[in-house]
Amino acid sequence: MFERLLTSFQNIFKIPELRTRILFTLTMLAVYRVGAHVPTPGINNEELSKFLLEKGGSLLGFLDIFSGGALSRLTIFALGIMPYISASIILQLLTVVIPHLSKLAKEGERGRKTIIQYTRYGTIGIALIQGFGIAVGLEGMNQGAFVLNPGWSFRLMTVITLTAGTAFLMWLGEQITERGIGNGISLIIFAGIVARLPAAVAQTFDLYQVGQLSFLLLVALVFVMLGVIGAIVFLESGRRKVPVQYAKRVIGRRVYGGQSTHIPLKINTAGVIPPIFASSIIAFPATIAGFIQVPWVQSVGAQLSPGSLLYTVLYVSLIVFFCFFYTAVVLNPVDMADNMKKYGGFIPGIRPGQRTSDYIYNVLTRITTAGSIYLAAVCVVPEFLIYKLNVPFYFGGTSLLIVIGVGLDTAQQIESHMLMRNYEGFLAKGKLRGRSG
Repeated sequence: MFERLLTSFQNIFKIPELRTRILFTLTMLAVYRVGAHVPTPGINNEELSKFLLEKGGSLLGFLDIFSGGALSRLTIFALGIMPYISASIILQLLTVVIPHLSKLAKEGERGRKTIIQYTRYGTIGIALIQGFGIAVGLEGMNQGAFVLNPGWSFRLMTVITLTAGTAFLMWLGEQITERGIGNGISLIIFAGIVARLPAAVAQTFDLYQVGQLSFLLLVALVFVMLGVIGAIVFLESGRRKVPVQYAKRVIGRRVYGGQSTHIPLKINTAGVIPPIFASSIIAFPATIAGFIQVPWVQSVGAQLSPGSLLYTVLYVSLIVFFCFFYTAVVLNPVDMADNMKKYGGFIPGIRPGQRTSDYIYNVLTRITTAGSIYLAAVCVVPEFLIYKLNVPFYFGGTSLLIVIGVGLDTAQQIESHMLMRNYEGFLAKGKLRGRSG
């Protein structure tokens, strides 16, 4: 097994194009990590880092995970790639309600490029707003202790610096997608999360040395982590295959159709969108409460802080809600049924048209229910370990899903390059998947 894996990794670098793409990707990620340590001008970074680390359970701490610690140090990449993700999600949602965007989404490559351009404009707009908000917020926090020279010059410099950093990361991600391997935006988030792994391991070892973490609890923690990772890999790869049969059509002297295929419906269609939305919505009041010294506001913030019963209930409820909501946005059973009918396809035993759309809707409802329960469980397990057992479980639910999802996607792309050139892949049953594809 180990020898086969080693041979497969050696084969990766025997393919010139694949080798070039991987080295390019690693170089761009290295540039990102260097930039994540370049501070924004005019900031007292030491005091700010201490303050933001104390707010680890707030929205600031949540966003700091995706910036690889750049937000807590307020570097030039402090906003990270989150403005781009927010703009992408907003445009996806608007595609459902705005006819012009819906038409563009159906126009193929030309429409896709136009939507990408709108996403870029939206990213810059969101980054400008967030940058200005951060500048003004820093001037008002702790009586301006985090700002060396407050005023409009500081605000303008901060807005330009943070927006330029986000624009550069957006360009970096697009370059990785085009000239590297994997999805560039996802890999940037992946690199930011994984970059904090050594510090988490060191912190866990320090707790064990001082006696705050027993040996049995440490072993149990390792097994829980491995179990959660295994469950995520298994379920993220899970598909519900809906069989589709295409009828034969005679056009002139040629016969078209007649083949059998299937619609692969993912168990977790929504991906990491539900936990991101849920965490952001719940963490917002707790973040606001940290800056408003009013008793009832402080009480509400405490009730909605991570680890409380109300927080857990709302967190799970919002994850389930957004799972169904986002699945309904990206998958329309009526359109799927109409497209099958248009090209002569049908589900065996189900009449085309309304019956087919009802059948797909029922299948989606069942698998989305299972997927939402799995997603909520994955996100709640880290909360339990952190706040009930006081252990530094590094990969929270959202970050763990991102790391595994991006890792699987990148590995599958490398696998595809190897199989196309008649090399044995390093994933299990790689040849079988390649032939069936």
